[in-house]
Amino acid sequence: MAADLILTNATVHTVDPARPRATTLAVEGGRVLALDDVEAGPDTEVRDLGGAFVMPGLVDVHNHHALAGRAALFELTFGGDHGFEAILDAVRAWSRDLGPDEWVVGGAWASTLVETLSKESARRALDEAAGGRPVMLSDDSRHNRWVSSRALELAGVTAATPDPAGGVIVRDPATGEPTGVLLEAAGIQVERALQEKRKLTVDQHAAASRHAIATLHSYGITAFQDAGVSVDILGALKSLDEAGELAAWVVTSLLINDPIFGFDPIGSALIEAGARYRTEHHRPDFVKIFLDGVPPTHTAAFLEPYLPDEAHGACFHGAPTMAPDELEGWLRAAAAAGLSAKIHCTGDAAVRATLDAVGKLRAGGDTTTKVQIAHGQFVHPDDLARFGALGVAADISPFLWVPGVIPSAIANVLPAERAARMQPNRALLDSGALVAGGSDWPVSESPNAFEGIQGLVTRQDPTGAHPGALWPEQAITLAEAVEAFTLSGARAMGVDDVTGSLTPGKSADFVILDRDPFDSPVEALYTTEVVETWFAGRRVFQR
Repeated sequence: MAADLILTNATVHTVDPARPRATTLAVEGGRVLALDDVEAGPDTEVRDLGGAFVMPGLVDVHNHHALAGRAALFELTFGGDHGFEAILDAVRAWSRDLGPDEWVVGGAWASTLVETLSKESARRALDEAAGGRPVMLSDDSRHNRWVSSRALELAGVTAATPDPAGGVIVRDPATGEPTGVLLEAAGIQVERALQEKRKLTVDQHAAASRHAIATLHSYGITAFQDAGVSVDILGALKSLDEAGELAAWVVTSLLINDPIFGFDPIGSALIEAGARYRTEHHRPDFVKIFLDGVPPTHTAAFLEPYLPDEAHGACFHGAPTMAPDELEGWLRAAAAAGLSAKIHCTGDAAVRATLDAVGKLRAGGDTTTKVQIAHGQFVHPDDLARFGALGVAADISPFLWVPGVIPSAIANVLPAERAARMQPNRALLDSGALVAGGSDWPVSESPNAFEGIQGLVTRQDPTGAHPGALWPEQAITLAEAVEAFTLSGARAMGVDDVTGSLTPGKSADFVILDRDPFDSPVEALYTTEVVETWFAGRRVFQR
């Protein structure tokens, strides 16, 4: 059968060890037909690429695409470079076009601002900027919120409200009043108050996913895993695919517990519902468990204590959100339903607890259920080899292997020697772990995989805004970094049967770049631009 498309005179990097490089790529019926010269038919499009670089479509093992799309279309957005006054100015400007009690929703404020915002006077300043409106602003981790007095009122949160399980209502030490800073599950009450007043329509959810996927295409991403979904997001993906609009392989993660989003249903009810949303390109194949929080707010679970402070004392470690038996039970329930598991672990105690639970699962004879440890910024040296031995993938996300705002916030709460030993990517690879790259977008402000790739190779901030290097001994090679954001990501997600490498028979998902990354200065990799993105043999983006 003749090819539909033949790319000739190309530099094709296949990420297939059986055929690493080629100069021709032939496509037929949406799949890779061959990497050799094939006969063109009368309707075959033949393109001479003049040596241009072609590689598989990029794979993002961890993002929150729908939240990113929702933020871009419907919310106030600002970067982590905004200080306190700049955030107030942004709120003030956004509020001018709103009704008198309309919500201001957005983000993301830098984790380094927690202390600044943890004062009643800061909340009063937010009230003034918003003209008394309800405000909910997320931090850069998307785990914590800063809200206004009106938002607290609508949520029924007062000075007498106790901290919820898994969350903290930060109070002004001088007055005892809530400051508006709500850590982890403490924000759920406000999130639900918002949802009572402002619920997105079915069309808006679809628009958010559509917009986000178009953005992902512009960065060459043709497969991704959304790390925590609601039934609304599942419905949007199903409707897009049934309409022929879902031009990506999408794996979704069904929430078992939910300390940050306020979604309903979760747990067993969501597992039971998930299969109804499966389509050709959408696979609701994972559960998602939050086993801890994030280090800057002392909600990550560590084996050794945080730095001492007045609120937590000298021996505070944080704790996992689940007891070992409960975690193991959910893993078994997921496996029984034919699902894999993505487990959020930022502290080394959470990582160890996960590995212990997976060890029991494997000892019981389950050798096939996929398990990802998401983030895993801190891994005890004794646990590194257990990833490969137990078949646990390291979902490394967001791009925290270089100096930046979040690493700086972490350095404020951990002893220096521990804070400097984040993301042991080299050690994980050397120990036999599957290492898969993710952006955690919108935690990373863009899903640009080449920003992550450059950082993996240099351990330095690609933009140069944050000097120095973060544990440079853990740098990996460019080929390893590219594989982390292609084939390894596909393997971790369970879609390597259809994508992740340019192998005959797989989906023709590929990108054409403006340069050959392997023949370009490493310090400029993050400026690599995608010229074209193709999914299943169809061009879905052109610069």
